[in-house]
Amino acid sequence: MHQQNSIVSGRYPTFGDHRGWMLRGFRDGFPIAMGYFAVSFALGIAARNVGMNAVQGFLMSLGMVASAGEYAAIMLIGAGAGVLEMIATTVVINLRYFLMSCSLTQKLDPKTPLWKRFLLAYCVTDELFGISSAVPGYLDVAYTYAATAVSVSGWCLGTVLGVVVGNILPARAMSALSVALYGMFLAIIIPPAKHSRFMGCLVALSMAASWIFTAAPVLRTISSGFRVILLTLAIAGIAALVRPVEPDGTPAKS
Repeated sequence: MHQQNSIVSGRYPTFGDHRGWMLRGFRDGFPIAMGYFAVSFALGIAARNVGMNAVQGFLMSLGMVASAGEYAAIMLIGAGAGVLEMIATTVVINLRYFLMSCSLTQKLDPKTPLWKRFLLAYCVTDELFGISSAVPGYLDVAYTYAATAVSVSGWCLGTVLGVVVGNILPARAMSALSVALYGMFLAIIIPPAKHSRFMGCLVALSMAASWIFTAAPVLRTISSGFRVILLTLAIAGIAALVRPVEPDGTPAKS
């Protein structure tokens, strides 16, 4: 009963309580699945427009849970690009997930088996990384696995329905669906920023730096994938120098 109450009230379970973390992951993954469904529905329509069927769309979304990467792949398929070109493009666009994976490994208990670390690599998206990074102390992989199972289900379902029943919604409705993911991501970063002035400053700095890279004449020529990587390394490096923490999430001793 205490475990169930902790899940409902929003408190995190204790580390090692795998069942509690799994329930928490299912709960936190559901709103992500709703946002993913809206975005992947639009991707499904785009996939249908280039000749892909529902099975192909499902396998694409199951193998690559990345809106920008999938959209780029769909556009390349429509343009008749070669396999090597598609692989190179999607790798560059999704390269930021490599940094996120490296970061999440630092939140794992050193005793975490290697095979669980490899499985965690599949569970890295912007939103899943956000909620996993917000977990205090060591990350229980059961939490991220559960959140991934729910959110990827919504992602794949939206893609399939977009292929099957695509083009039945008006253009304005599709534009509204694309905004859902941004609203969901704001819901992930705003609560930590409200509780930590330092985190709020980092969020503001990230937004300002991203705008500069988008507006500056020379910087805006950098691809979006490399832009994210450069900003992540710079801002995360500054944060690590200014306020280092121990692996369990506690402030480092000076």
